[in-house]
Amino acid sequence: MPVDKAIDELIDVVPELRGERVVTELAGGLTNTNYKVETDQGTFVVRVSAKDSGMLAIDRENEYQNTVAAAEEGVGPAVIGYIPERSLMVLEFIEGQTQSAEDLRRGDKIEMVAHACRRLHGAARFRDDFNMFDIQRRYLTLVHERGFKLPDRYLEFEPAVREIERAMAVRDEGTVPCNNDLLAENFIDTGGEFRLIDYEYSGNNDACFELGNVWSESNLSLDQLDQLVAAYYGRPLRNKVARARLWGLMSKYGWTLWASIQDGVSDIDFDFWEWGLEKYDRAVLEFDSADFGRLLDDVTADD
Repeated sequence: MPVDKAIDELIDVVPELRGERVVTELAGGLTNTNYKVETDQGTFVVRVSAKDSGMLAIDRENEYQNTVAAAEEGVGPAVIGYIPERSLMVLEFIEGQTQSAEDLRRGDKIEMVAHACRRLHGAARFRDDFNMFDIQRRYLTLVHERGFKLPDRYLEFEPAVREIERAMAVRDEGTVPCNNDLLAENFIDTGGEFRLIDYEYSGNNDACFELGNVWSESNLSLDQLDQLVAAYYGRPLRNKVARARLWGLMSKYGWTLWASIQDGVSDIDFDFWEWGLEKYDRAVLEFDSADFGRLLDDVTADD
């Protein structure tokens, strides 16, 4: 869609984008607005971050530095410009097919997902760390302080979360640079391989969080999670499958609070509460599942 005059004037602060250009708003983006800018010099993406994003554990300087690191590895978009005082970052526009959850659920690109994740995880260390246990606690404190909504039974699962945290610590193998928010739309198929975009939540994290979050965000089957773990590690590993599945559960449980906060503060026209409840309902099924105790055992066992 065409952009308004204020956005056009904002884009004008970037020297590389001045002059004749075509600007269109890109769909998606719940904590930022993205624009495609076509010029004689090339095609770019301009990201304008939303207010209150710090409340969501987003650090824009961390995002910028990690985007640069991912680009240097060849998996992320190149950074063309960064103007923090205007909440603006200019990126390479990656030509390719943006994926959907339905695309990933077909199952024919599992190897490509694993390969892209391995490439990113081999990048230079990111600036900050990301730990969903810590972020979920931070979000929960904020929800309580601000009086934001909580779904029914949410606090009932806190003891189970502490069980997961203790079990995960038994075979902790350290962290690697992770995107931490790999919903399907952040995979761009450039013709046989994926490039990964959007490093708002990036940080050094357990590799299995990345795999579990991919599984959760695209609602892949359990068999597809097994395939993804096997493709990433080279063979099926019971411990890693359990680890990825528990991290997928934690991502649903933690991002539920992200939705509650957004529901309370965002002026974006989007139903954050319903978005969060969909994740939460799937988390409840996992907590209540007969598999839960076995996963706790598996994640502490030898591979």
